[in-house]
Amino acid sequence: MKIATFNINGIKARFEALQDWLREAEPDVALLQEIKSVDEGFPREIFENMGYHVETHGQKSFNGVAILSRYPLEDVTRGLPGDESDEQARWIEATVVGDRAVRVCGLYLPNGNPVPGPKYDYKLAWMERMRLRAADLLASEEPVVMAGDYNIIPQDEDAAKPEIWHEDALALPESRAAFRRILNLGYTEAFRTREPAAGQYSFWDYQAGAWQRNNGIRIDHLLLSPQAADLLREVGIDKEIRGREKPSDHVPVWVRLDA
Repeated sequence: MKIATFNINGIKARFEALQDWLREAEPDVALLQEIKSVDEGFPREIFENMGYHVETHGQKSFNGVAILSRYPLEDVTRGLPGDESDEQARWIEATVVGDRAVRVCGLYLPNGNPVPGPKYDYKLAWMERMRLRAADLLASEEPVVMAGDYNIIPQDEDAAKPEIWHEDALALPESRAAFRRILNLGYTEAFRTREPAAGQYSFWDYQAGAWQRNNGIRIDHLLLSPQAADLLREVGIDKEIRGREKPSDHVPVWVRLDA
């Protein structure tokens, strides 16, 4: 089972590019972020005609997450538990019913800038809610994949120019510590486990020739429960699509599981 995460930066602007990538990469499951669309505005028929089951948790003009799956989806839930007042569409879960069931969580973690301020407070509070949900998911003792745009640069090796990020919410010590607290529950960060070399990125800003200079950062991650990590066979970043027409500022990151 090939599971990918992809921040598409707007479904209306990228649906053709998304279709092209789906045809080429053939993921069994694609977890999308920043669809920037309400549920009824998402072009689900296009992807259903490609053989995908579609579930969305949308929001007008901002945020929004979705799951595309070639396998049936069960027990779909929307929204990260822990704060009923939180109206931001950043979390969706479902069980993918393949040869072996896998619980997938698609997430778009808050950016948190500027710091200090309420946006950063929200980011850290959201990450603590995520840690609690991650702990609950571990208790199921089933394969779990939490994938998405984490807006976290885990370590300096994950940035081409780490010095410019040290005061940014993506790389502050408190942000990295919150990320490690989730990992330390027993999750595996799939890409870094298999591809430990520096210089591999999943995001390049549109400005200042960042793509052409390879001035990138790695902020899109897939965390695997022990049961999912046991099934891990392959990882990758589909970097080449960043150079195509009307690209997202992110590229897909994926894992292949024996499931």
